[in-house]
Amino acid sequence: MTEEEFAEFYTHSVRRLTGQLYVITGDLHEAEDAVQDAFVRAWDRRRHLDRGHAPEAWVRTVACRLAISRWRRLRRGQQAWAGRLDAEAVPGPDPTGVDLTAALRRLPARQRLCAALYYVGDLPVEQIAAETGMATGTVKTHLSRARSALARHLEPTVRPPGENRDA
Repeated sequence: MTEEEFAEFYTHSVRRLTGQLYVITGDLHEAEDAVQDAFVRAWDRRRHLDRGHAPEAWVRTVACRLAISRWRRLRRGQQAWAGRLDAEAVPGPDPTGVDLTAALRRLPARQRLCAALYYVGDLPVEQIAAETGMATGTVKTHLSRARSALARHLEPTVRPPGENRDA
């Protein structure tokens, strides 16, 4: 891939990939960082990247792996400090702030990844399987479980008749 082809590839795919990673990570800044780092790695490999071999899939896979690695490092650090935090100092979740991104964050990582790639990235099951290294059946299972979990998390609150919303 020439420099001009790479520039065109970057221009046409960076926003889409950032959006997909945002849904997967739930953090726009983390998504932007992971995608940019993946493009830096792709730039170094641009001579080996070929448009016929799905360079966007390669960048997405690298970005996902970078985000997961960062998440693991952060989680290990948080676990190390967990004993030092006062439980009362941490505020509870806001019950009024339920949206798709928050619901996706509640899913296990593989379910969230499969759901984001399928529903937001509009990728077919077979491509998700190829990019994530999972079997097609495993991807389908994660999608089914993600749909069930999302339905529970996004279910509207049913109010008894006559209950005032403003109260």
